[in-house]
Amino acid sequence: MTIPLSSELLQSLAQLSPTQLAWLSGYAWATSQQGSAATVAVPVVSTAAPVMARKVLVLSASQTGNARRVAESLQLKLEAAGIDVTLCASGDYKSKQLACEDILLLVTSTQGEGEPPEEILPLYKYLFGKKAPALNQLHFAVLALGDSSYPQFCQCGKDFDRQLAQLGAQRLAERVDCDVDYQSSAAVWQDKIVALISELNSSYAGVNNEVQQSVVAAQTAVFTKEAPFSASLSVRQRITTPNAGKDVEHIEIDLSGSGIRYQPGDALGVFYQNAPMLVSEILQYTQVDKDAPVRLADGREVTIKQALLDELDITQTTPALVQAYAQQAHVAELDGIVADAAALKQFIATTPPVSVFATYPQLLSAQTLHNLFRPLTPRLYSIASSQDEVGEEVHLTVGVVRFSQRGQQYTGGASGFLGEYLQEGEAVRVFVEENHRFRLPENGNTPIIMIGAGTGIAPFRAFMQQRDANGDAGENWLVFGNQKFTDDFLYQAEWLQYRKSGLLTRYDFAWSRQGNEKVYVQHKLREQAADIWAWLQRGAHIYVCGDASKMAHDVEQALLDIVATYGQFSLEDADEYLSELRQQQRYQRDVY
Repeated sequence: MTIPLSSELLQSLAQLSPTQLAWLSGYAWATSQQGSAATVAVPVVSTAAPVMARKVLVLSASQTGNARRVAESLQLKLEAAGIDVTLCASGDYKSKQLACEDILLLVTSTQGEGEPPEEILPLYKYLFGKKAPALNQLHFAVLALGDSSYPQFCQCGKDFDRQLAQLGAQRLAERVDCDVDYQSSAAVWQDKIVALISELNSSYAGVNNEVQQSVVAAQTAVFTKEAPFSASLSVRQRITTPNAGKDVEHIEIDLSGSGIRYQPGDALGVFYQNAPMLVSEILQYTQVDKDAPVRLADGREVTIKQALLDELDITQTTPALVQAYAQQAHVAELDGIVADAAALKQFIATTPPVSVFATYPQLLSAQTLHNLFRPLTPRLYSIASSQDEVGEEVHLTVGVVRFSQRGQQYTGGASGFLGEYLQEGEAVRVFVEENHRFRLPENGNTPIIMIGAGTGIAPFRAFMQQRDANGDAGENWLVFGNQKFTDDFLYQAEWLQYRKSGLLTRYDFAWSRQGNEKVYVQHKLREQAADIWAWLQRGAHIYVCGDASKMAHDVEQALLDIVATYGQFSLEDADEYLSELRQQQRYQRDVY
């Protein structure tokens, strides 16, 4: 049957894209199948509808929260320009929807050795897998955040940028790669993107683009990364023995009066101060007067000593630092290192900045010394407490990094500050970094499997405190690994008490330096493979926390093998099974 259409409606239909027409025809067909008994509100297509305005998806993939903040800022700028925009965390996005999008703006960080952030792994595997879609209708732009001290700088953003183009998508703008001081570069990219999309929309200025939008406003905390809270250290206690190979400290920070709220799974951002002795050494080797003034990137003027203490990352050697210093030092050996990529990579991995200056001493101006370093960025630590248990406190589990160079002993920047230099009662600036991709199940009856190594036990302590406070009945299984039972059993008394009370259903421990064989958590998973699969069949959620480069990879391989064996899957189907668990938030990782 032919239905007469008005000329106005025909003109509007002619303006629809093939994707919009396909959706409308499908909608009409589905509506027709509902029969006369159903009352349906039929959408009316008119010139008042924004049929031609471009629809923008801003997708964020964040490991530390920086990409999320940039994406939120971009959303606000697009909305201010009257652009139809949706913001979504990649962990909440359905991968197969991508083929239906109009414009994709991806803001992604990179973790570990060039790996995607945890939350975007399902989309990454989908686009690089055998079922990757054609994306000829899609326009896109990528902003990549990274750290140039790592060889695979911004690799995740590079991977997505390349693969989207290979699948047929068209670049709206060239990819921009941002280092740790990303703010200005990101702002320039945002403004360029807003201008480009506004220009695309301007050709449809005659269309009334009054759209009712659902704008989800992010609830802004009183204290943020940009405006941290001045808390104080209340307790520091070593929880490994003096014989242990690692110094691990239990830290309690007083949040009284802040009103700060956090959840198990969140992280605490800590702004640290560099070690005064390290600052003095650097000034000595470069012959810079500690009171000489320098201008910071934000325009403030401070002494070079103050800048080295509070404003600059002086513990991390970067390619840019070595290259810039080589131009100042004019030493053939250093020039040779810079010219050899493999030698430069090895040099950066083994030589902190102070050793660069000590080995190749050179007189510098205060501003030149300042310009060698990147801005200091806060260190994120997994929170090891539940507020229902500890109130206006937050607990951390900090492994103090210690190393020696030229006969001198040094510590890591943040870990040394918290684990050694900061005294009880002294101030420390902090903020909460929410992690919605590492949350306990909403249903307290759901079983959970917690897999962690070393300080990766921290969030699981918070989980248990929360489940205890809630009175949750769900089973809890801990798989924990460290070096020695006698020296490195973190929070031993608490875990044994949880087991005695029945809150902790079972535990398995892996000690890598106890006995003749090195045993790691992945070995324990394989030993208990049948039970792991049985728990998964009962709806268990799996959590992994710890080292991304080795432990998390080996744990995932063990899980893949367990799923393949007991689920009778191919390895490819087992990988798809784990991806589905990720999408359902039943497989969550907090790795670093």
